[in-house]
Amino acid sequence: MEEGTANITIDRYAKLVKGSWFSQFHNGSNPWMARYVYGLMFLIATFLAWAVRDYGHGALTEMKRLEEFEGGVDCLGTEGVLRVSLGCFLFYFVMFLSTAGTSKLGGARELWHSGWWFAKILLMITLTLLPFFVPSAVIRLYGELAHFGAGVFLLIQLISIISFITWLNDCCQSDKYADRCHFHVMLLATIAYVVCILGVILMYIWYVPEASCLLNIFFITWTLVLLQLMTSVSLHPKVNAGFLTPGFMGLYVVFLCWCAIRSEPPETKCIKKSEGAIKQDWLTIISFVVAILAIVIATFSTGIDSKCFQFRKDESEAEDDVPYGFGFFHFVFATGAMYFAMLLVSWNTNHTVKKWTIDVGWTSTWVRIVNEWLAVCLYIWMLIAPIIWKNRQAAESSV
Repeated sequence: MEEGTANITIDRYAKLVKGSWFSQFHNGSNPWMARYVYGLMFLIATFLAWAVRDYGHGALTEMKRLEEFEGGVDCLGTEGVLRVSLGCFLFYFVMFLSTAGTSKLGGARELWHSGWWFAKILLMITLTLLPFFVPSAVIRLYGELAHFGAGVFLLIQLISIISFITWLNDCCQSDKYADRCHFHVMLLATIAYVVCILGVILMYIWYVPEASCLLNIFFITWTLVLLQLMTSVSLHPKVNAGFLTPGFMGLYVVFLCWCAIRSEPPETKCIKKSEGAIKQDWLTIISFVVAILAIVIATFSTGIDSKCFQFRKDESEAEDDVPYGFGFFHFVFATGAMYFAMLLVSWNTNHTVKKWTIDVGWTSTWVRIVNEWLAVCLYIWMLIAPIIWKNRQAAESSV
């Protein structure tokens, strides 16, 4: 959402309330502040799942029913993550069901979304504790469903990112900003391509120490090929999307490739280890914290971007329209709960995960790689789909 649009929407909401600052917060209804509170609750749930995984084995062992989980005691931490994730998913799914379809401010569902925090905190605590008293078979079933839910989250996030990149490019190419933004567009595109090439070179240096690292060579080389493919399609005369969008998409694709290779098991010979053990420990902790924050930020930013999924764009907005889709917002957080569970268990619910690690293992690597390839396919499709649609309409009209 553009900054100017956000300010206008805030002004509309302030006029609708027609009350003082005290009355607005006394009623507890502020959808703009509410989204940050939901993000904070999601962050707490994510750190709780990590704490249960790495440090909750003693408490979980006391629960006899957990011993039935496939893999024995070593998998108690994994099941603890799934139980916390299930509680978080249930909370946001309940919020999704109770707020879906909300279109106007001031209604009962909007007040429920933006207020009643004491009741919702109690609901969150209750639903977080509830999964610790259900049979392990239910948790195993949820673990399988979480693979699908996490995939849905990745797809939604991918569409949101591509939509933002194309919106930025369309904005810069519009008649209003074309002259003023031409230099900035070329500068940003050049920087993006330089960073992409530099990233590819560094990955070759860091992750291909031997000629036998054929898989990493394939991942990196294919990423370079995909970058060239996106650029060629974007610059095709019938597409004419410029350099900016493939440059930014190249950044995202190179980042996904780097994440995929970083997810390879640390004992792999193609992954160089740091020489200082203490430095490596601190690096691992910092990387873990950054990864957790990245999950929350990605979930939050995707959740408020409901407009890119509207098939019918309505440019005119009434003063009492909601600033973002409440139902979609909670649905993204519900799938995000499944996503952070998969990252914390490395997409494998039947093996032990080391402390202070996230998204490590061959399953995680291939999930990232497939996500990268899917991103390129989806981006190219979004470029050529309008051309195919126009050609089909032209063919039908000529008949």
